[in-house]
Amino acid sequence: MPIYYPDILDQGSQPRSFSYTDKDVMLYALGIGLGADPMNETELPFVYERGLKVVLTAATVLASTSGRIDAEPLPRKPGHRESSLNVLMVVHGEQKVELHRPLPPSGTFTAASRTIGAFDKGEGKGAVLINETVWTDAKGDKVATLTGSAFARADGGFGGPSEGAPEPHKVPGRAPDLTVDLTTRPDQALLYRLSGDRNPLHSDPESARRSGFPRPILHGLCTFGLTCRAVLQAITDYDPAAILSHQVRFSAPVFPGETVSVDLWRDGKAISFEARVASRDVTVIKNGLCLLR
Repeated sequence: MPIYYPDILDQGSQPRSFSYTDKDVMLYALGIGLGADPMNETELPFVYERGLKVVLTAATVLASTSGRIDAEPLPRKPGHRESSLNVLMVVHGEQKVELHRPLPPSGTFTAASRTIGAFDKGEGKGAVLINETVWTDAKGDKVATLTGSAFARADGGFGGPSEGAPEPHKVPGRAPDLTVDLTTRPDQALLYRLSGDRNPLHSDPESARRSGFPRPILHGLCTFGLTCRAVLQAITDYDPAAILSHQVRFSAPVFPGETVSVDLWRDGKAISFEARVASRDVTVIKNGLCLLR
């Protein structure tokens, strides 16, 4: 089925309640490589319940820890045409997390998602869809806003707008102010997948080969977390409450075991960054922006 515009802008999920615990928070931190050295007392608070800290990017997985990933769709309006995508041709384009207040080590919240943008690149050129998920607390106050874009490579030509999609953040043209090298473990994807995303592309060699990769790849959202970890280490002295938002554009996969070099530029409260794997001379994250409070 094709994309129907503007009907797709009325698609989304009904609010659903979810909970997470300190175990989920610690498992996520381990999944992005924090606590690899148990004697590193600056990272220990992310993986140990005493004084537990929560990485901002954990918001991308904590809503699914209860096991209820699929939510009920919004009621259809009269005459609404339901859009669907060729999911085999959809790739994650961009991701942003904004926290309206720091996340607690455990909690119960409500999440609701909706499509907020659909941009047509043309027949045979694909489409860009933008989805927004908002967390609220028991009082209805916003806790977190997650914004993600997907590039639907097989679904262009639906007649929607071709202009107006958010422009990627431009990193400075000067040399990076500093670089953080983060080495991933060979089993990093096997650990990270326990936080919710069990796509066999990240665990099964045969599935990876069918997708055109020589071996399983690291989750894009794990690389997203790695870049936030770099900011925590190099900029905020491991204080997650200092970060307001974190956003990236995905450009290439990482293979578990590789070293990811995160280049950072600091301009006041704006931290621009990109990430690369020097051994393959490939940039894996582009147009990164982390805003400090």
